[in-house]
Amino acid sequence: MSLFYNIGIAIANFGLKIGATFNEKIKKGVLGRQETFSVLQENVTPQDKTLWFHCASLGEYEQGLPVFKILRNTYTTHKIVLSFFSPSGYEIRKNTPIADVVVYLPIDTKKNAKAFINLLKPELTVFIKYDIWPNFLNELQSQGLRAILISAAFRNDQSYFKFYGKPLRKALFAFEHIFTQNEISKQLLQTINYHAVTVSGDTRFDRVSSQLDIDNTLDFIEAFKNNKLCVVAGSTWPEGENLLVNYINTKASSAIKFIIAPHNIKDSQINQLKDRLKVASVLYSEKDTHTLETAQVFIVNTIGILTKIYNYADIAYVGGGLGTSGLHNTLEPAVFGVPIIIGNIFDKFPEAKDMIALNGMFSISNQEEFDAILDDLIKNSHERIQAGTNNSNYISSNKGAVTKILDYLGLS
Repeated sequence: MSLFYNIGIAIANFGLKIGATFNEKIKKGVLGRQETFSVLQENVTPQDKTLWFHCASLGEYEQGLPVFKILRNTYTTHKIVLSFFSPSGYEIRKNTPIADVVVYLPIDTKKNAKAFINLLKPELTVFIKYDIWPNFLNELQSQGLRAILISAAFRNDQSYFKFYGKPLRKALFAFEHIFTQNEISKQLLQTINYHAVTVSGDTRFDRVSSQLDIDNTLDFIEAFKNNKLCVVAGSTWPEGENLLVNYINTKASSAIKFIIAPHNIKDSQINQLKDRLKVASVLYSEKDTHTLETAQVFIVNTIGILTKIYNYADIAYVGGGLGTSGLHNTLEPAVFGVPIIIGNIFDKFPEAKDMIALNGMFSISNQEEFDAILDDLIKNSHERIQAGTNNSNYISSNKGAVTKILDYLGLS
């Protein structure tokens, strides 16, 4: 492995430790990584057969979940170790039934990689999308252990395809097979002479489609909606909330219901949002003590229920596409046949580009555009229903990635 890469990792590790003194999220990761090896030693023995799943964060976990579930049910005598790099994944899924042991991935040093792999000796390792750690992957390869990468998406501006990207490029060859989301990614891999690749599509389509197979009923949302047209704003950030609050306060008919699920549910931000609204509103945490039918806005100050709430949407707004944060999951409302409004920053999200082209999604950049699109979708039921149908059809037509991966593993 490149000396420069290892020096860079050491510097990054030092930077994280410094950052942990100022940032609670970074601190959780630093402290969690300090416990990884003791957790593994307590829960994995040399006699155990293991599988290893690695995800950068929560989004990649959800992306890999359809494959994880089948592997869990197939390898019933194996211990499954799930690792995260980000606290936002670990903290939410540290008790998932998919895995026997959930840990933070140690920093990618040669020493850590050797110790980690020697403890696990995984029969199969599954990485999701893009979190490529050369020392871990090279150690897997040197020990002749199987690894695959699923739902991979590559761009030509990534270091794998640059003259200085040799360390990361070499790491890709530790995967015995890579399943890409699209043909462009496959072609990019072929330019570096990696050919063990299949265009499978994105497992997220299979993941969100499975949402239709479960009961998505939420009695308190039904009571709040009260058979009225409902706009659900999911994973919102302040810049999107500004648009919503202005619209609700100045333009919205009392016949329209709004559900807002902020990305940040700290009490200070939730209370500030509620205080700015000039119409009757209720928090999730107040739902058992308030009359829901009379409120016009329902604010979701909890996690874990947004996907089911989208089932009640007639129109959805998905946050993250207006500021510096990335666009959040638009496939979750799309599977329910809902037209979607997003911000104008979506270049790295091919599904957004696709649904915009299909007239199921609408991009806005300011209050005037937001108001115009939302007014049109509210008033024009035919356009609203057709846009939602376009989105649900898009989800259905892109399923199947999981089957291709399982075919390769001989499990279908």
